[in-house]
Amino acid sequence: MATHKLLLLPGDGIGPEVMAEVKRLIGWLKAEGIATFETEEGLVGGAAYDAHKVSISEADMAKAKAADAVIFGAVGGPKWDGVPYEARPEAGLLRLRKDLGLFANLRPAVCYPALADASSLKREAVEGLDIMIVRELTGGVYFGEPKTITDLGNGQKRAIDTQVYDTYEIERIARVAFDLAKKRRNKVTSMEKRNVMKSGVLWNEVVTQVHKREYPDVTLEHQLADSGGMMLVKWPKQFDVIVTDNLFGDMLSDIAAMLTGSLGMLPSASLGETDAKSGKRKALYEPVHGSAPDIAGKGLANPIAMLASFGMALRYSFDMGALADKLDAAIAAVLASGLRTADIKSEGTTSASTTQMGEAILKELQKLHA
Repeated sequence: MATHKLLLLPGDGIGPEVMAEVKRLIGWLKAEGIATFETEEGLVGGAAYDAHKVSISEADMAKAKAADAVIFGAVGGPKWDGVPYEARPEAGLLRLRKDLGLFANLRPAVCYPALADASSLKREAVEGLDIMIVRELTGGVYFGEPKTITDLGNGQKRAIDTQVYDTYEIERIARVAFDLAKKRRNKVTSMEKRNVMKSGVLWNEVVTQVHKREYPDVTLEHQLADSGGMMLVKWPKQFDVIVTDNLFGDMLSDIAAMLTGSLGMLPSASLGETDAKSGKRKALYEPVHGSAPDIAGKGLANPIAMLASFGMALRYSFDMGALADKLDAAIAAVLASGLRTADIKSEGTTSASTTQMGEAILKELQKLHA
């Protein structure tokens, strides 16, 4: 049985608490001989700044590059609001994405039947929701140059962020979206702002060309990103796979997250290019909920997004799709039983701590795997 190398980066806030539930799952997989993982731990974000005065050390970056996958918790908190910009906690995550070449961010938004009433939308709008947002992650306005603040004198300053995309960047993210759609409901919606942005014009043109040349059997729709955000709230089930740039992907994926009732429910995967020789790709998996410093250390955090992120690692890095399906089913079964962490608690359900929720999901997985 192959041994898979994992780097665990719990980070800040609730990161270590939810990561503990992944460690429990990894321990069970090892003990049962289902899968073998060799794990190392490192520091990122505020934890790394406290120890090394950087958001991630060179030693931990080297571990990340050597790993088959990075499992990431969360970073940030008010404690580090005053640190230098280049050492802010979020810079560690941005460096991991850039240095590992993680250009494709996969953000599923799935509404479990037991949580349909937790959404701010009506049940009929979200029940059965299952969409995937594919966000370009290493280009666009977050990384474009120049990126400056200039003092113009007379009390005036000018801030510049630059939106830049090359053809190859759009082509490769489009291929990820089309390939995913072929395994789902065979529909891609590309979102940009071609009406006011030149990068949107190119994005639309390149996605159309890739579709015509390589994926004519997949349905392709184009939508302006602002109206796309509106339609996500109006009738989200019309979408299957949405592909978009870094900035719009950041916003649209958070909108989609709240359709499901809680950010604590949703995982993500960030994938690099597939190596032609090994067939492997660099990858980082993380929940989308952030560090939630206000509840850190209280046992209130929801570990589902963290566990589901590890499930995405099983699916996309380790070819264990059947096991990932069982983990998803275990999560759904526990939710159907009425167990809830504080973020998704409602009348008539049973309160659970972070550890109790993790234990219940593992117990259900054990039943499904028996």
